[in-house]
Amino acid sequence: MDVVELHNRTVAQFAGLVGEVRADQWSALTPCSDWDVRTLVNHVVGEERWAVPLMQGRTIADVGTSLDGDLLGDDPARAAAAAAREAVDAAGSSIDKVHLSYGDEDPAEYLRQLAADHLIHGWDLAVAIGAAPRMDQALVDEVGAWFAEREELYRSMGAIGARLEGYSDPGDVLLGAFGRDPKWSPAAPVVEAFQAAFYRADLDAVMALVTDDLVFETTSPAPDGTRIAGAAAVRAEWEKLFASTDDPQFETEETVVLGSRAVVRWRYSWREASGDRGHVRGVDVLRLRDGKIAEKLSYVKG
Repeated sequence: MDVVELHNRTVAQFAGLVGEVRADQWSALTPCSDWDVRTLVNHVVGEERWAVPLMQGRTIADVGTSLDGDLLGDDPARAAAAAAREAVDAAGSSIDKVHLSYGDEDPAEYLRQLAADHLIHGWDLAVAIGAAPRMDQALVDEVGAWFAEREELYRSMGAIGARLEGYSDPGDVLLGAFGRDPKWSPAAPVVEAFQAAFYRADLDAVMALVTDDLVFETTSPAPDGTRIAGAAAVRAEWEKLFASTDDPQFETEETVVLGSRAVVRWRYSWREASGDRGHVRGVDVLRLRDGKIAEKLSYVKG
């Protein structure tokens, strides 16, 4: 595929995804652990804005700090669309060398770097906002063949995480090469934070991660258990749990996240009057809504 076409198709796909971001999703989590959706989009828009002067032969010193900071303003989608159009126009420029931070580079190599970043960050954005990932096979093939010769260099520079193995789909293989988990869900970090807060009995942190209409169900008494609705009522129940046991400890045995659902196998232990530790094992079935835990159904082995 012509490198300009490759670049422009990945840029267009990313811009299309930005147009799908809802107003309430700009602070949503992304697979880039330190970035929310707005930070991710701002990063890519920054690359697009930089491409214009660099493809004109200007240097980093020429541009200076003019493209630092927030580039999205009050209308991120509009800013992203404008930057994408400018980047597409710039990609067709005729130039011998691009002056990058590490030295002069062939323009085709620079455009391939940008195409890879747009493709992978496009996947990041799609899964963060619940859109269908757009890992077009032709783009995956082009980026994958190029990246295979550069993967270890990228990793040695700290630009990507450890490679994740075990995938057969070409798109998933490429994501794994970039250190991405193809099964990543925006629910995963929320579940992890919720479990960690619960396990250390930090109920303030726990309640910050649940919805106001939280539902909690237990398996006692048989056969249907107890259903408690509302965050305040559930908190009171959990306060009794921690107050009534000596040295309570939770351990996670397995966590599976699928979309807005999660299943967590756990072991709960406490210190008995004899000094020995008693324990039970069980499973939580969690449901998330708008980035928070809305339902916690707890089933204990009896």
